Amino acid sequence: MPSVEPAVFHAPFRDQFEVFLDEHRSRMHDSLNGLTEEQARRALVPSKTTLLGLVKHVTFVEKVWFDEAIACRSRAEIGIPDTPDESFDLAAGDTVSSVQEAYRRACAESRRAAAGLSLDDVVRGNRRGPLPLRWVYLHMLRELAQHCGHADILREQVLRDVS
Repeated sequence: MPSVEPAVFHAPFRDQFEVFLDEHRSRMHDSLNGLTEEQARRALVPSKTTLLGLVKHVTFVEKVWFDEAIACRSRAEIGIPDTPDESFDLAAGDTVSSVQEAYRRACAESRRAAAGLSLDDVVRGNRRGPLPLRWVYLHMLRELAQHCGHADILREQVLRDVS
């Protein structure tokens, strides 16, 4: 786990943020590994939350914060839903593989979008108004940590039903 390596303890904040973000991104991506399509789509709670839907949602979140907020492109231009709730909706063609690939691409695009910015640079495309990149990173860590927890619990339930 890179975040617990001594070199990260004293790295610049930006490097620390990116290590932690990438760890959480990896955990979200990998939450689908080894699951069947049915398991990934299994609804275990009353909301729209499924493992496949969670990864689709965090793909949306990446695009909101690193494409809409930084590049100032509209959600229509980006091709994402208007609301977070809609981002959990699964299409018939969504598969573990296609959703993981879309998430990998979104994360790579997020890294590219933020690469030339400092933590104090202000992004202007979010609906909340101008925000420093530092806040975006902190928000993304909070969002990903929350959804990693959801994914852990759902995955445990899905795999328990198999044994």
